[in-house]
Formats: sequence, C-alpha cells, structure tokens
Amino acid sequence: MQVRTISQQWWRNRSSRRPQREEVIQNSKEVLSLLQEKNPAFKPVLAIIQAGDDNLMQEINQNLAEEAGLNITHICLPPDSSEGEIIDEILKINEDTRVHGLALQISENSFSNKVLNALKPEKDVDGVTDVNLGRLVRGDAHECYVSPVARAVVELLEKSGVNLDGKKVLVIGAHGSLEAALQCLFQRRGSMTMSSQWKTPQLQSKLHEADIAVVGSPKPEDIPLSWIQPGTTVLNCSHDFLSGRLGCGSLGVHFNGLIAEDDVRLLAAALRIQNMVSSGRRWLREQQHARWRLHCLKLQPLSPVPSDLEISRAQTPKAVDVLAKEIGLLADEIEIYGRSKAKVRLSLLERLKDQADGKYVLVAGITPTPLGEGKSTVTVGLVQALTAHLNINSFACLRQPSQGPTFGVKGGAAGGGYAQVIPMEEFNLHLTGDIHAITAANNLLAAAIDTRIFHENTQTDKALYNRLVPLVNGVREFSSIQLARLKKLGINKTDPSTLTEEEISKFARLNIEPSTITWQRVLDTNDRFLRKMTIGQAPTEKGYSRQAQFDIAVASEIMAVLALTDSLTDMKERLGRMVVASDKNGQPVTAEDLGVTGALTVLMKDAIKPNLMQTLEGTPVFVHAGPFANIAHGNSSVLADKIALKLVGEEGFVVTEAGFGADIGMEKFFNIKCRASGLVPNVVVLVATVRALKMHGGGPSVTAGVPLKKEYTEENIQLVADGCCNLQKQIQVAQLFGVPVVVALNVFKTDTRAEIDLVCELAKRAGAFDAVPCYHWSVGGKGSVDLARAVREAAGQGSRFRFLYDLQLPIVEKIRTIAQAVYGAKDIELSPEAQSKIDRYTQQGFGNLPICMAKTHLSLSHQPDKKGVPRDFILPISDVRASIGAGFIYPLVGTMSTMPGLPTRPCFYDIDLDTETEQVKGLF
Repeated sequence: MQVRTISQQWWRNRSSRRPQREEVIQNSKEVLSLLQEKNPAFKPVLAIIQAGDDNLMQEINQNLAEEAGLNITHICLPPDSSEGEIIDEILKINEDTRVHGLALQISENSFSNKVLNALKPEKDVDGVTDVNLGRLVRGDAHECYVSPVARAVVELLEKSGVNLDGKKVLVIGAHGSLEAALQCLFQRRGSMTMSSQWKTPQLQSKLHEADIAVVGSPKPEDIPLSWIQPGTTVLNCSHDFLSGRLGCGSLGVHFNGLIAEDDVRLLAAALRIQNMVSSGRRWLREQQHARWRLHCLKLQPLSPVPSDLEISRAQTPKAVDVLAKEIGLLADEIEIYGRSKAKVRLSLLERLKDQADGKYVLVAGITPTPLGEGKSTVTVGLVQALTAHLNINSFACLRQPSQGPTFGVKGGAAGGGYAQVIPMEEFNLHLTGDIHAITAANNLLAAAIDTRIFHENTQTDKALYNRLVPLVNGVREFSSIQLARLKKLGINKTDPSTLTEEEISKFARLNIEPSTITWQRVLDTNDRFLRKMTIGQAPTEKGYSRQAQFDIAVASEIMAVLALTDSLTDMKERLGRMVVASDKNGQPVTAEDLGVTGALTVLMKDAIKPNLMQTLEGTPVFVHAGPFANIAHGNSSVLADKIALKLVGEEGFVVTEAGFGADIGMEKFFNIKCRASGLVPNVVVLVATVRALKMHGGGPSVTAGVPLKKEYTEENIQLVADGCCNLQKQIQVAQLFGVPVVVALNVFKTDTRAEIDLVCELAKRAGAFDAVPCYHWSVGGKGSVDLARAVREAAGQGSRFRFLYDLQLPIVEKIRTIAQAVYGAKDIELSPEAQSKIDRYTQQGFGNLPICMAKTHLSLSHQPDKKGVPRDFILPISDVRASIGAGFIYPLVGTMSTMPGLPTRPCFYDIDLDTETEQVKGLF
C-alpha cells in the first residue's frame, strides 16, 4: 500500500494560518486536561476505519490528536472491502469500551444507510447516524454530534465576517448526512438554503442567484467556473477532498480570498477532535454516580393474592440488556443468558474503583418458624419501594436457592406475592449453572483424593513419580503446580532428573490418612440415603474402601469460597488452600498438594460472576452464591455486594439478606463476611411476624405442610406479647455490633391492628430505631414505602460497627463468646473429638480464623423445640471442622446433618411441565 505523507513544509504553511483550528484544539486540550485532573487514567481514543490507500487525512488527524492529547487508532481495510466487512469492524469498535469515538474514512459509494447507522450514536463523532441527525433537526444540538465538516463551513463563513441572515446558500453535489447538516445549520442562521446536484438543469440559474456556494462533491469538467458570479463565496467540502483526494476541477475561492480550501479540511478535523473530547466527557459522566433512569414495571395487585408463580408469570420482565444499560453497565460487562438473566464481569470493579459506595443494609430475622418469616420477601419489597416508589437507586443481593429445598419441603426462595424476583422458575431452577459448577469442582477434588490414595497404595515411589512427571516427546518437565509443591517442600530444583530418591518419595507421596478425610462428595438434591455409605467396593479398587458421605451441594466449602472471594486471583488462592485431610504426620493436605487448584478454578471461572435479574417492578437484583446459614455462613457473595455498592452510587442502597435468624445469619455476616469484604453495614432490618412471635410466646408447634392452629389465625395479644422476648433478644444481638436496627413486621392477612401495634411498640421500647408494618406481599413496593423511609433515616444516623470478638482469641474463647453473648448460653461443653480437632487446628496454624457455628436455626439454643429466649443452658460442641480456603472454623452444635432428606410428601408432587406451552407449574 502506498502512503502519501504531508510534508513538514506543508504543515508549517498551514500552521501559520491557523487561528480557528488552533483555538478549537486548545479548547479541547484544556477541557481534556480538566477531565484528566479528576481521572488521571482517562485518555479518550478515536478509532478511524479507513478503506483505501490514501493517508493524507490520517496524518492530519494524528497531528491534531497529539496536539489535543488524545489517542487515535486506525483500522485499515482493503479499498474493495464489502459493506458487511466494514460493518463488522464498526460493530467491534462499538463494543470496545476503550474507544470513545468512531469515524469512517471510506469511499462515498460505501456510505450506505446500513453502514452509517451501524455506528453507535454516542460514538458517532462525525454526526452521520440518523439518531444524531434527527436530534440536530429537532433543535437538540447539545445532545448530539454535529457534522464537523458542516460546522467548519458555517464557522469559517461567520469568522470571515459573512452575515448569514438572509443570504442565499446553494449546496451543490452534497448527499445524505452532510447535505442535511448543512441545510439545518444554515437555516438556523436565517439563510435561505437550496440544494442541487451537478446535473440539475437549473444549476446555472441557481448559481447566479447564490451568495454562497458549498460544494459537496467534485465538480464535473463540463461545468464552467463562469457560471459562478463574481463575489460569490465558494467552499469546497467534497468527501473526496476531505479524504485527501483533490476533486476534479478543484474550485478556487472568491470573496477576496479570505477562505482557503485547506481551512475547511483542517477546521473540520479539529472540530472532530472537539467532538471526541465531548464524547469522552459524556462517557466519564455516565461512569459517575447518577440517579438511574430506570423504567419500572407497573403492578396491578389482585385480591385475593394469586400464587407466586401466577404473579411472576403475569409480569413481563424487561430484557436484561435493557436493565443493564439502565443501571450503568456497559455492553461488554455483561454476558447474557437467555432473555432475563446475565452474568456481570468483574472488570466493572476496576472501572468504578473511584466511585463512592452506597449505603449497606442487612436484612436478618427473628428465630423463624419452619415456614420462614419472609426475609427474602422483605428484601425485595424494600428495594422495590426504594427504587420504584422513592426514586432512589437500590440493589437487592440474594442467595441462589438450592434445588434440594425447592423439590423438598420449603419450596423456592425468590420472595413471594408481589415482592419477587422474576422469572421465579428460572431463579429457582438451575439459574446460570453456578451450583452445578460447584458440584463438578467439589466432586473432582473428592475423586482426586481417593484416586491419589489408591495409586500411592499400589505403586512404588519410582513408578508413582514416573507417572506424575511423565516423559513427553523425550522430555520430562514439572507442571507449574508441581513446581509450587517442590517449593513448599523446600526442594529448590526444576529438573525432574536431579531429584534424589528421598526427594522423589517426599514429592510423590502425600501419605493421606484416610480417617482424617473431611472432604465429601456433594449433590444438589435432598437424599437421606447418601448420608453414610461405603465407597471403593468394586474389585478394580483392589480392596481399598472406606466410609464416606454426600453433603448437599450448597454445604460445599467451594460455595463458601465463592461467597467470600473478592477476585479471580483470590478465589484461586482460596481453592488451593482448602484442607481436605491430614497426612500420617498430622500435617494438613490441601487441594494445592493434590495438584487440582488450576482445574477447580477453570470449573469456577464463570460461577464467580454475579447473576443479574430483576424484581416484579423491574428493579435490579444480584443472585449469587447460596451457602446455608445453619451449616455454613449463610450470605450471598461479597462480589455481588461490592459491585452493587458501586453501581448504586453514594446516595443509593444495597440490601442483602442473611439466612435464618439474626443469631445465625447476621452474626456470621458481621464476624465472617464483613471481615472478608472490609465493608461496613449501615442498617439492620430485622424481620418479624406475628405468627413467629406467637410461637415464641408459647403457641402450638408449627409444622410445614400442616394447617396452622387457630391461635395463629385469630387475635391473641397475650401470645404476641410473650413472644416478643425473642424479638427483643435479636434486637440486642444486632446492637452488640453497633448497627441501628429497623424492625420490619411482615404483615399477614390474619394479623390484627392491635397485634401489629403491640409488636411495633415493644420493638421500639427494646431499642429499635423504628418498627414498621410492611404490606409488600399483597401490594408490592408501595406496601414498604414506610420501611424504605425508616431505613433511609436510620442510615443517616451513622453506624458504630464493631466485631464481636478479636481473631487473636483462642478458638475455644471465640466459640464461648458467641454462645454466651448471642445465644444466651451459660457455657459451652466440648466433646473429646471437638477438643482434639481444636488442638490440631491450633497446632496447624489455623487458630486465628473466625468462627462459623453450625447450629439449628429453630431456636437460640441447640434444641429446636426450645422457643422464646432459652436461658442457663450448656451449648454442646460435638465436633469442629475447618474450612481453610473459605477462611473459618466451624463447630458443630449437637447433631447437624449436612444432607437434608425428603419428607413424606415432597414439593415435587406438585411440580409439572405443560408440554404444549413449556411452562413450569407447581413451584412456590
């Protein structure tokens, strides 16, 4: 390809006649400098797609960009590039967030509507798209990009002293966007504008009448210059001219020679740079906090309230890419799954790293009945109220539900009534496959453990080493993870052939003690018959068998790692640190030792990205991670919270939920999740129901699937008053952490006004900042507006957040602190096995980790039938385990099953698929 460059003499000659161009570039430079003072890393990029071999304008653009302080990237295509090839390049640039402006330098024949309108209007710095032209025609020039060529023509005339008002302007040979922009700009200045093509029969008479002639394409040879009257101002801005190819019969300039042909070209190039800086400024403004322009979905609540599935199906969710754009996500920051779900890439955190966080709200609850008290419903209702009714940016961050309870007894977890995440069947079933990824990763590690023991038991050191470090194409090399293991062992060698026999044995053998294996296989199904089993009974396993078990998938440590990690790098490190057993010398064996860390990270690389969905009223929700609160820490992911806090901005709210009662989920949120994230909560919303308070006041037992006794459906002030002791205790627990508490009374249709008023009064007496009845289940966000206002006011009071215990305390003292301060226990009692585990973990260097108590959620004590506020009990610690990758020690209180079972009549009896419509039925 031949390249014609501009000589330095040419540039110096033009530079000596440059007041307007210099003024535009200087102004652009100053604006850009101001932007970069606040955003040092910001440097706008102009992309120019060029199809041809003439680079005259390329050098002009490059020189002006350097003067202004911005970057240019050229995409050079062959001159004969097809329309489709040009559009493909445009679409790539559209989605490149590093590029803030896009210009086309292609032949006039390639300027089809299809090509021009492929440009994103916000990157169209030449003003050629229909969107930008339409805004110009409507008079919204401040909201669009105006053709730099058209602006250059008008500004040159005005700077030369030409009064355009009343002048007759003839635009000759211009087409499309240039013709439209010229006509519009001249008409706005009072000129009478005519358009003509070179072959128009009346061209000579029109030229005789014109005061100003603007040439938009090369003059044919057969049109004599004599047709132009003396004194007529002529400007040449043909496309070929501006692309660097002088048109045939290049026109001279009349009007005393004040306007030169090159002036149009250079000023237009400078104005394009100005448009680029404006584009960059707009882009920066969009990255900064602003109140979302969210299109909220309208609700039409029915009475009686239909089923959750019917309500969900009656509302049509917004396309998830529309929602993403409304809340400030860029196109390349989401990965769309179907129409209503998307994953959000972690690169967003880097882009918004200087953005102030919003307010952080935790939804917890009193000790629940087996039916649940509606924390998810309150969470969704609160954000619907904040955003759809108070116009405050807000985000809900929820856990992904396990399919075990969905098909078992509890049903789904998308909220309920008119406060739900939609589509609820997608929320409750599979979502984007994160739990399946956890299951695959977990079971790969489980398989690696037993396989390694088997091979070590059946092979010599040499045979084992030769298989672990095989000869490939005559070369034996350590993998990177094997090199890391050598370093850990203190073997500073990289050549496999140089290891001694002792080093080979040390490297090849993990010597796992089977009785110490703590890593179990998992399945996302309630299956009681997998709670204990024997593996390795096939003859191929050569007599190696052991007792093992399955856990529910969400009990996997990998789920806890996912929920607590803050980056892909951190997740990989945590996965590698996971302790799966001890060796025969009592030292911990990790996933890193087994060489599986990289593979686990590959399986989890998509699961780490939070899932974007929406509420019934079209407000945003992150659904990410789903550890149980009774056998894990019970909170959604740190990453979802961090991204949401950036997206809502300083005045916005992120509302996240902690599982089960405040004594379990909230305590773990503060002592585990907040330590991992470094985030400080502003408000706790404590959810209560009249039903649960009556149970704590001595009401009959509540059983899932069994109709409620009359005590729960009729007014009973005494039961409510007696049961408020549990509410008061949970308020006190929240106050231990120095965070203001707002009580949300989730109102059911059988609750009476006297009962509601009593609960709110007693809650405030117990120290709650406020107590508010909520009706979101029956009417949506409108029913939680009072709660939203109370939360906003409480957040303004400031938080004096503090942790409950110092990590440097011994493990036993941390357990005792939680038992006494949170549960109200008199003391703890350790089983011999628990004491032995504590001694081992302390010796292995894990004594400074936080505590994650595995305890029943149905009572403050270890006994599910002890309601209200049990006192003077001894809390039994039957066992202690370690999740080193997740970063906590978890004691087991009493007997805790990590694999739920199915009831006599599971939910799956009611779940079905309409094979005609493919709609799911029976979910709740």
